[in-house]
Amino acid sequence: MTDVTSGQRSGHPLDRPSSLGSLPNIAIALILLGGLGYVCYALAADLTGAVAVPWILLGLALLIALGFEFVNGFHDTANAVATVIYTHSLPAEFAVIWSGFFNFLGVLTASGAVAFGIISLLPVELIMQVGSSAGLAMVFALLIAAIVWNLGTWYFGLPASSSHTMVGSIIGVGLANQFLAPAGSATSGVDWSQAKNIGLSLLISPLFGFFLAGALLLLMKAVVRNKALYVEPKGNNPPPLWIRGLLILTCTLVSFFHGSNDGQKGMGLIMLILIGVVPTAFALNRTPDINYLETYKAASSAAGSVLSNYIKPGVTVAPADAKAKVAEAVRTRNWSDETTPALKIFIEQTTSQLSPYGSAAAVPAGLVSNTRNDMYLIGEALKLIDSKKLLPVSDADLKTIKTYHVATDNTTKFIPTWVKVAIALALGLGTMVGWKRIVVTVGEKIGKTHLTYGQGASAEIVAAATIGAADYLGLPVSTTHVLSSGVAGTMAANGTGLQMSTVRNLLMAWVLTLPASMALSFVLFVVLRQVL
Repeated sequence: MTDVTSGQRSGHPLDRPSSLGSLPNIAIALILLGGLGYVCYALAADLTGAVAVPWILLGLALLIALGFEFVNGFHDTANAVATVIYTHSLPAEFAVIWSGFFNFLGVLTASGAVAFGIISLLPVELIMQVGSSAGLAMVFALLIAAIVWNLGTWYFGLPASSSHTMVGSIIGVGLANQFLAPAGSATSGVDWSQAKNIGLSLLISPLFGFFLAGALLLLMKAVVRNKALYVEPKGNNPPPLWIRGLLILTCTLVSFFHGSNDGQKGMGLIMLILIGVVPTAFALNRTPDINYLETYKAASSAAGSVLSNYIKPGVTVAPADAKAKVAEAVRTRNWSDETTPALKIFIEQTTSQLSPYGSAAAVPAGLVSNTRNDMYLIGEALKLIDSKKLLPVSDADLKTIKTYHVATDNTTKFIPTWVKVAIALALGLGTMVGWKRIVVTVGEKIGKTHLTYGQGASAEIVAAATIGAADYLGLPVSTTHVLSSGVAGTMAANGTGLQMSTVRNLLMAWVLTLPASMALSFVLFVVLRQVL
């Protein structure tokens, strides 16, 4: 076999031309123009009637958020196409366009679960006051830190994880927020329980990629005894039709799931920006059906009745103190005897504010921000019951609580279609720009020999399954680490050896991404708090 580090370019996969001519470029241009037109139209429609729109701040914030997704596209998605390019399943140019398109579709179909799971790592008071100087400093700090680290690792051709980077940036902001708080103040830092769950998914997924891809290759060798699948491709010859179809399918799935998983990080951040900068237009979801508020009020009343059953005798809370008690429970993630009556009272107070209005769109501009914050706080408190199980309740009562929780989240946790389209355009376009550095690392520099058809298929199948499962569970995973570790696993299983210098760099990027992004966002938040 030929050592791919020899520098020979004869028949190189990246030089294989596409036979489609200019058609893909024309299609991309049409999609971009149509998408941008829709985004501008929908944004303008949503801002109709909004009070005092700070256009420069809004434009700058959206540009930075979309810039993060653009960088994410060419940084992360290159992993999805490396195997189909280096097994000659698709020409490089067409593979990148193909991947970009399915990233686009993945974003459009995303549920939003990952978006709000990531956002929940942030300090609650910053989320509730995202329009303040501290809230804006938070958004800018974590976005700029993530972009800087992603660009740096991309420049050196290191497949670092955008998911790790974003989580690290969020943790850094949380720590900085706690660091800057006056002594004795009720300021939250990082939700470490949520950080632990997300951290475990990010930590375990590369190990899954390595061992499962290696095991799958060995299984394939035992079952499919076609030697051509396990040797270096000859010239530009594509693999057998069935393995080529499998490689293209898994590349498609990885691209789609990457869009639906990674794209959600940008969605959540853009929603924070919109809520903070233009709260009168985006603080409450104004799109539910006309009967939504009536359904919400009924669910609120039912939840209040359930909570009444769990108030201990003699425990009372003054109505004026109810919100503060609930906020304390959310901040400390601790449920006291007083929390139950406080939450019941707070729910009743919030619902009574909405009683005069038939729809969310009818809520006066002056009440929108406060109503949104109150409902968000209630939702976070309900999470302590239905997710954290801090207040043991019966199964029937838990169902009632969950119904109300869903109704609350539907009002405060939503993503307009135009936001999805904007993220999809940025991520898809980013996929088509600057992809070669990472593709070369994955395709040529992990193993000592050229990627075989069987290795490419094994790595892609495992990556698609892992990312798809994580997306279903609402957990962020690293496309970069799953795919690159899968390739490494197949090289190890094949006995052809690994390029230890690259593996060392990958491990360094894996280890350093979290602390580096934490440090960057920490410093940026501290600086921006003094400026904004």
